[in-house]
Order: sequence, then C-alpha cells, then structure tokens
Amino acid sequence: MSRYRLYPTPTQQAALLEQCRQARYVYNLALEQWSMWTPDKGATPGYVEQARQLTEARAASDWLRAGSQTVQQQALRDFHQAVTNFYAGTHQRPTWRKAGRHEGFRIVGQQASRIVRRNRKWAVVNVPKVGRVRFRLSRPVPDAKSYRVTRDRIGRWHIAFAAIPEPIPAPGTGEVVGVDRGVTVSAALSTGELLTCPGLTDREQARLKQLQRRLARCRRGSKRRRRVKAAIAKLHARAADRRKDWVEKTSTDLARRFDVIRVEDLRIPQMTRRPKPKPDPGRPGRYLPNRRRAKAGLNRGILANGWGLLVQRLEHKAAGRVKRVKPAYTSQTCSVCGHCAPENRESQAVFRCAACGHRANADLNAAVNIAAGRAVSARRETPPRVSPKREPQPATSA
Repeated sequence: MSRYRLYPTPTQQAALLEQCRQARYVYNLALEQWSMWTPDKGATPGYVEQARQLTEARAASDWLRAGSQTVQQQALRDFHQAVTNFYAGTHQRPTWRKAGRHEGFRIVGQQASRIVRRNRKWAVVNVPKVGRVRFRLSRPVPDAKSYRVTRDRIGRWHIAFAAIPEPIPAPGTGEVVGVDRGVTVSAALSTGELLTCPGLTDREQARLKQLQRRLARCRRGSKRRRRVKAAIAKLHARAADRRKDWVEKTSTDLARRFDVIRVEDLRIPQMTRRPKPKPDPGRPGRYLPNRRRAKAGLNRGILANGWGLLVQRLEHKAAGRVKRVKPAYTSQTCSVCGHCAPENRESQAVFRCAACGHRANADLNAAVNIAAGRAVSARRETPPRVSPKREPQPATSA
C-alpha cells in the first residue's frame, strides 16, 4: 500500500474516532455472532445475511444510522475475510478489535477517488460524514479503488491507498547474495557487509525503563497513568518507525543490486514462543527454572531486528528471486573446505575451522554458506558423524 500522513482538524478527529467506534462495534458484533453460533441453528450467517441484519440495526439505532453505511459494511467485509483466512489455514482465529489499538476503517467505491490536489505538498480527500481532510503528498497518489484510514497508539492518523506497486526489476548481472540474520548483527551479507537495524538509543532506553517503573506505580484509570502510557507508546512507535525505515531501504537496495537473494528458512513464530514450564517431579505443583527471562530477551532481540519483515518485503519487491535455504548447520560449516563441526564456532562472533584453519566472522561465514545454497543434507559437504571407536566397515558390492 501507499501510505500517507493524515492531518485532520480537532473536529475532524472526533468525527473520525466516531467512525472507528462504529466500525469496531459492527466487527465485534459479527465476531460475537459467529463465536456463539451452534450447529443446530443451521449455516453460519455470511456477509449477505449480516449486511441485511446491519440494515435492520441501522433502522433501529440512531447512533449507527448517524454513521456511514459504507464504513460499517466494509467492517463486515473485513470480518468475512478474516473468517475465510482462518478456515483456509493462513491466519489465526479472528480476535476482538480493541479501542486505542484497532482504530481504523475502510472506504471503497467512487468516494475513494475523490482526491483534490492543493499544491505540491498537500492534497485533500473526502471522507464520508467527516468532510475534506488534508494529507501530506510524500509521493504520487496511485490510482486506487479503496483506501483505509488508521490511527496509531500515539494519535497519528494515516491514509493508505490499496494499490500494489510493481516489483523491482532484476539488474541482470547474475549476482547471488546470501543474507544471514542475527541479533547482534541484524543482517550479514555474503559480500562482507554487516547491517544493523537502528533501535532506541541509550538515553531513550533509560527513559523507557524510567517510564515503565513510573507506570507500575500509577493508579489504574488515572490521568497520570494515561499520560505515562502515551509517553511509552511514543518511544515504541519511534523504534518501530526506525525499524520499518531500515527494512524498506535495505530490501530496496538488495532487490536492485542482486538477481538472486538467498535467506534462511526460519520459522520465526515458533522461535519466539515462550518456553514451556518444567514441572518439578520431586515437588508436585512446583516448577523448575526454565530460563524464561533469558528466552524473553532473545525474543525481543529477534523481533527488534525485523527478521520476518525483511524477508516479507524482499519477497514483495524481488518477486520470484528470493530463495529459502535450510538453516541447520550453516553457522557450523566452513565456507572454504565444507567441514562441519560444533567446535568450528569458536564464539558467537568468531568462526575458526578445525580442519583447514579458516578464520572469519561467524555471521559472514554463514552468509557465504547461504549464498552457496548449502543445505544440511548435502552429503559431500556435511558427512554423517561416525563414532571414532567404530571399526572400518568393508565396502558392499553393488
């Protein structure tokens, strides 16, 4: 999508928030109906049936009737798509939309094309029941049939037009690059480049810790707690903006420079799960230490470096040119001789081959293996481990 910053007036902000409340109410009502439906009632109501029920609800409720019918119908469309994705197995079960977290609505049809350009930097869009709202022209506006208005946790409004950009064409040089993702080094390229995703500075991290301690002492529902939460959300939004900006620039640069981009096929949702509790067999009802705090720190590091977002944007911009490689043992295999052993990894940052003595940065060595497409099951590069006490076996004849 092509997203732009929206600048509504205070009166328009109140009207936009009212539209968000109505869209969220309709969505949650459809979710409640779907969750409580039982097999003895027949087929689950689809979008057409729920749209008919929405018409009856608008006739009975002055609050719903005062809002835009397009916004409320598109909320039902969003729920129908969420249910379809859930049954297809591509997404999780639909969840409730919460105030302050899921603020937004969608506009389709001819109203989505009512855009007037004021000058080189500003334009206005006609939002139903709100009026003309101005937005910043940071790039040319695409020809789209729908747009979505959203509000983030720190109160910034955005408008996103549903127009998928064309993929970046390949340079045609035939170059292949391997990308190894890490926590200390966000992305190590097989060309020798070490890229780091920017996050919060030391002063901002100290400020965040101070605000979190202050939040723990605030009384729930107080104005001070609301202000502290807004300050914390502002710091988290700043880190997210920096991460997204780095991902966009890095993915664009890689898509323009290389024909084939190889990355590790990592299952990030499974990698960032919390560890399971370990029951103590000697004390029923008690649990053993499972290093959950260390695992939580690792999970934060993985998510803060944008592992999944980087590959997702690469697949969007370099469609058909991103190859996934099996990740196992890529950090223990020598990129020169192919010897694979745990002792090759001297430390977290240093790789030293026990066979040929090759010494390099561990992330760069793994990136070279990924660029070569070396899978774990490659027999000539990763021989099976045999016990040194085993006697030599005679070769069997064919």
